[in-house]
Amino acid sequence: MAFSTEIPHLRKVADTQQLVVNGRPFLSLAAELQNSSMTSAEFMEPIWQKLVDTNINTVLGCVTWENIEPVEDQFDFTELEKVILGARKHELHLVLLWFGSFKNGISTYVPPWVKTNTRRFPRAKLRKAGGVLKTGDVLSIFHEEACKADAKAFSRLLQHVKNIDSEYSTVIMVQVENETGLLGDSRDGSAAAEQRFNEPVPSDLLCFLAQDWINLHTDLQANLKHFKAQSSPRGTWTQVFGESPHTDELFMAYHYAQYLNKVAAAGKNEYPIPLYTNVWQNYVGQDGDNEFPVVVGGGGHPGDYPSGGGTSTVLDVWLRFAPSLDFIAPDIYLNEYASSCRKYRHRNQPLFIPEQRRDEYGARRIWVAYGSFQAIGVSPFGIDTLDPATNPFTKHYGLLKSVSQLVLEAQTRPGSSVGFCFDELAADGTDPSKPIIQHWGGYEITIERCFVFGKPEPGAGMVIHLGGPKFLLIGWGFQVRACSLSRTSRFTGFLRFEEKKVADRATGELRKLRTLNGDESRSGIFAMMPNEDPDYGGFPICVTIPAHTMIAELEVYSIEESDDV
Repeated sequence: MAFSTEIPHLRKVADTQQLVVNGRPFLSLAAELQNSSMTSAEFMEPIWQKLVDTNINTVLGCVTWENIEPVEDQFDFTELEKVILGARKHELHLVLLWFGSFKNGISTYVPPWVKTNTRRFPRAKLRKAGGVLKTGDVLSIFHEEACKADAKAFSRLLQHVKNIDSEYSTVIMVQVENETGLLGDSRDGSAAAEQRFNEPVPSDLLCFLAQDWINLHTDLQANLKHFKAQSSPRGTWTQVFGESPHTDELFMAYHYAQYLNKVAAAGKNEYPIPLYTNVWQNYVGQDGDNEFPVVVGGGGHPGDYPSGGGTSTVLDVWLRFAPSLDFIAPDIYLNEYASSCRKYRHRNQPLFIPEQRRDEYGARRIWVAYGSFQAIGVSPFGIDTLDPATNPFTKHYGLLKSVSQLVLEAQTRPGSSVGFCFDELAADGTDPSKPIIQHWGGYEITIERCFVFGKPEPGAGMVIHLGGPKFLLIGWGFQVRACSLSRTSRFTGFLRFEEKKVADRATGELRKLRTLNGDESRSGIFAMMPNEDPDYGGFPICVTIPAHTMIAELEVYSIEESDDV
């Protein structure tokens, strides 16, 4: 990997931020390993090349507290060093996942000396029927020792990464904990937590909610009706916010955010590369992105999903009270993809999706993240158990890899690109995917599924407005048509439609491969970006060409005539 004196960092561009690695903007084509894979350099040895062959450039893998500090104050980074060297050898970047105090709402990755010492490291209590308190498999955040120990271990981790990697930037980001929150109850019922819950709500939270009300996410505002109805809210959490699981969730979020902030701050003090935490999402006023029932993903109530994690209902609290985290990142498996992306661009924070589906259905959706929401990266989970030849991300990432500089440049111009996908037709033949309509450069641009004589197939891609009447088309299975928005326009046509090939991947320079016209545009009606094997449906003339480079540039024009002509 190239040497740079700059450490990985986020740089503000327009209304978002981009990840800068080795001094240049970097589009992360990422993937997350299975939970245990990166705990062993030997296990990873045959995996690295599979990842390269899948066109991945960034690998997410865990570093666990139990492995690096098996005995208190005795740190062992031997395996991590080998893993970093393995990634570097294959020119892959790493995002380390710190499985410290919390992983999926529980504490199974803490060291034995933490697990067994419940006096020093008390557990959260889950409130069950009949007033029974059940000891949870999770540390309570209402005691200082766990946070102090976690922060110390995390700081040593970042210190070591700096010592062995700051000249190379193999490690480009670190995730602090994993899917934080409390499972099994909406809040901790331990004595320490109850005492805190019955104390006055901290003034910094009250001031923030009152003074920044207009900027709060609508999902949070919807849960603050009791708070908003009071002219000067003061008192305990129940008095201020009402008796509700969402009050419990707000209470937990405020304290979880501060816990993670202390851990993150300790690490950032040693090596200030980008830090984030990820979120097991809830379901708030939206349909799932598939037919799986809500309960499969945890449910719609705090405690069914980890209560207090950075869901949209408390995202503002996390952004305000965990400033050492550079952003909060959504895991998107069952939630509707585009609306989840939109929620986590709240307050113009950058979008990174550390976990998502690894199938073709999920792969198509990454174009929405990159093209419409300026994502710095997405990451399908469990990638190391797929073969590159059959992994759908091999194709999607391959195309994105070739045009990454063009995507990064478009992200610096808000509203200049849109990403989309077209799914399989429903069983009854209806199309679940609606056309996308954009107004750019005085034209209405319609992006829809590509025409074929037989059965239309899925598609995905993005369209970038290059300025004026010029557009860059990337992807397959779609077509574009244009209509001038001018009142005096009497005709809109294609002036130039060319298939492009990447001439220089580092700069994004394109060169013309061939001129498209005639059948490729249905005689000037549609700029067609077909699939690799279009269905002719028995039609005897092969007028739809198969996809080739999947990159094309379109220039349109309008004939203007006054009404008296």
